[in-house]
Amino acid sequence: MKFAVLVFPGSNCDIDMYHAIKDELGEEVEYVWHDATDLSEFDGILVPGGFSYGDYLRCGAMANQSNVMAEVKKAAEAGKPVLGVCNGFQILTEAGLLPGALLRNKNLKFMCRTVQLKVENNKTIFTSQYEQGQIINIPIAHGEGNYFCDEKTITALKENNQIVFTYSGENPNGSLEDIAGIVNERGNVLGMMPHPERAVDALLGSSDGLALFKSIVKQWRESHVS
Repeated sequence: MKFAVLVFPGSNCDIDMYHAIKDELGEEVEYVWHDATDLSEFDGILVPGGFSYGDYLRCGAMANQSNVMAEVKKAAEAGKPVLGVCNGFQILTEAGLLPGALLRNKNLKFMCRTVQLKVENNKTIFTSQYEQGQIINIPIAHGEGNYFCDEKTITALKENNQIVFTYSGENPNGSLEDIAGIVNERGNVLGMMPHPERAVDALLGSSDGLALFKSIVKQWRESHVS
C-alpha cells in the first residue's frame, strides 16, 4: 500500500506520520507538497497536524484553497482512505469532507498531553484492529480542538454511527458529546484531534495508535490482494 503525507506551509507532524508508515508499518510513503495536482498513484491520503499557513483566518481555511485539496476530494470520492489528524481534521471540515467545525478549546489554552480515548465504532476501515469500547492512550496537541456542529448534524452522526472516538473521563477541550474523531457517511474519511502517529511505539509512551494504521492496511489488502 502506498500513502501520501500532505505537506502544507506550517505542517509540523508530517515527519511523525511518515515515520509511522515507513518505519512502523513498513509500507510505501511519500511526502506530497500542497501544490500537487495528482494523487492517483496513492492508495491512502494522510493529512497531518501542524499550523498550516500559520492558522491565519480559521484553522485549515487557507489550506483548503491549495491545489492538492481538489485531489483529496477526488480520492475521497473514489473511496480511498483519507485520514486527517489535528490540523488535518480542521482542513477536512473546511473542505466539506466532514461535517462540523473545530472551535477554540473551552479553556482558551493550547494543550499538549496524553488523553484516554474510547473506541465507539470498531467497524470502520480505521478501527477494525481495536475492540469495541476499548480505551486507548493517545496524545493531543491543539488549541482549537473543540468539536461543534448543529443539532441536526449531531443527530445524524449518532444515527449513522459516525462518531468513532470520544474522550474517556476527561474532555480536554469542551468538544460536543466528548467527540474526538468522526468519519463521513461512507466511512472512508476520518478526522480526529488526537495524534495516533505519535503513539506507534512503546518508546513514545504508547503504541495504541499503531492499530489505526494497521487497520487501514488490513482493509486495503483484503480489497486489493487476492
